[in-house]
Amino acid sequence: MRRETQNVLLVLLGGALLKIGINGDYLRYVKPAQHPWVIAGGAVILLLGVVAIVRDVLAARQARAAVPAVHGHHHAARSAWLLAVPVLAVFLVAPPALGSDSVLRAPAAPRAATQDAAAFPPLPGGSVVPLTLTEFVTRAGWDARGSLTGRTVELTGFVVHGRDGVLLARMVIRCCAADAAPVTVRLTGPAAARFRDDSWLVVTGQVVPGTAVAGNGYTPDLTVDSLRPIPAPHDPYEY
Repeated sequence: MRRETQNVLLVLLGGALLKIGINGDYLRYVKPAQHPWVIAGGAVILLLGVVAIVRDVLAARQARAAVPAVHGHHHAARSAWLLAVPVLAVFLVAPPALGSDSVLRAPAAPRAATQDAAAFPPLPGGSVVPLTLTEFVTRAGWDARGSLTGRTVELTGFVVHGRDGVLLARMVIRCCAADAAPVTVRLTGPAAARFRDDSWLVVTGQVVPGTAVAGNGYTPDLTVDSLRPIPAPHDPYEY
């Protein structure tokens, strides 16, 4: 790779990191805690690219001043820009967050509970209890005290039409999107079937006890009371 191409790619890569760090698109790739590192990394890479370009331009001017002009035309700079087109496309068009296709390709991978039932605190009072999908699936699969039984919960996720019915899903990441794994809940009743894949819903309902087992990837059934569509959240993942 020519030096000119390397410098251009550094500038584009640094600019892309700064862009997604400033507008919040970095949440499609990494956890919120990584935000300072995205900004800092983008700034350093952009600065390195700019410094390298300025240094090369000054060196070229000095070389032209010291050596007589030679007839002919060279297009190294054009070639560098052409090779940078794919990176420029990534800079301008950010890919979407992981969704239903990722859920269908990767089986649900719930986090195994390493603590006993006493580790699950009582659910708060109220007629409807908001929970993350991770907490709901974990309690449904491993809470021997059955804290979910008879309680109405509120869950938020996106729709996935799977082989065994309609699922409500979220992608869980520990560090970045590369290690993402889905958590899923099966929605019982016909109402959810009318929504397309990747539609975001807020769903209320009750767990069907004993449905989260190893044979189905610890995917509990939820008897749906109500559901409503919502826009995709700015931060689509759970952590």
